[in-house]
Amino acid sequence: MSAPATTRADYQRTARAVPIGLRSAIAIAFTTVIGIVAFGWPFLAAPGSSVLAHSTDAPIAFALLVPAVLVVVLAQFADGAMDAKSVAMLGVLTAVVAALRPLGAGVAGIEPIWAIIILGAYALGPGFGFVLGAVSLFASALITGGIGPWLPFQMLAAAWIGLAAGALATTPVARRWRRAHPWREVIALAAFACFAAIAYGMLMNLWFWPFTVDLAPGIAFAPGEPVATNLLSWVRFSLVTSLGFDIPRAILATALIVVAGRPILVALRRASRRAAFEAPIAFESSRN
Repeated sequence: MSAPATTRADYQRTARAVPIGLRSAIAIAFTTVIGIVAFGWPFLAAPGSSVLAHSTDAPIAFALLVPAVLVVVLAQFADGAMDAKSVAMLGVLTAVVAALRPLGAGVAGIEPIWAIIILGAYALGPGFGFVLGAVSLFASALITGGIGPWLPFQMLAAAWIGLAAGALATTPVARRWRRAHPWREVIALAAFACFAAIAYGMLMNLWFWPFTVDLAPGIAFAPGEPVATNLLSWVRFSLVTSLGFDIPRAILATALIVVAGRPILVALRRASRRAAFEAPIAFESSRN
């Protein structure tokens, strides 16, 4: 007996495992504001401010991002968006990310986890993507021993990528391509993965760049200098230090999505549809 063929309808139909409710939206917005401050304080701090005076304490202070991100997960439960089925799906994808991450440990940009996070978020919605990005990076850090002041920034950056990938699926263009041109959807998602992989590397530089000493004046953080000056220094720093990691990360994520993106999306959408995440649960009284 042969397996049933995948139809275009199977590819098109999808459900959001973790929709964004009111509490979740507030929690995500609150966490995002904290994240913007955490990442962007070098450009926002005024000369002579207490932030610059105690800049070496910043990684410890910004470790508060971890509970802020986890509040989003609790808000999902409070909204009733997460149930046993969505938690199970989250656990499976988190386990896949945690298992894949050690494969790229210490290797220049070889990180296949981004294809899983982006595809999972795109297929199952922005709420699911935000939680998947944060939780999977936290779980994989426990396995790889990657717990440190950088972890909150990694969790939030991955959560933003998952949120953006899930939101991308809700755009009219993505819906139209899903109905009529599935391969265009995959190519567009691969392009997003390329951009996200490079943006992740540049964003992660911000957690340590202001504290790096003995840098050349053109790439060093200059307290009190105009925002444009420090932005340019940050871009230069990223180009000469992390681009060698960011480009391989982008190439691998793009290639994996081009090669395996369509069947993975079909599988995730089929699992989501069969699990009926959004179906209301009703209890009927039995009659003798």
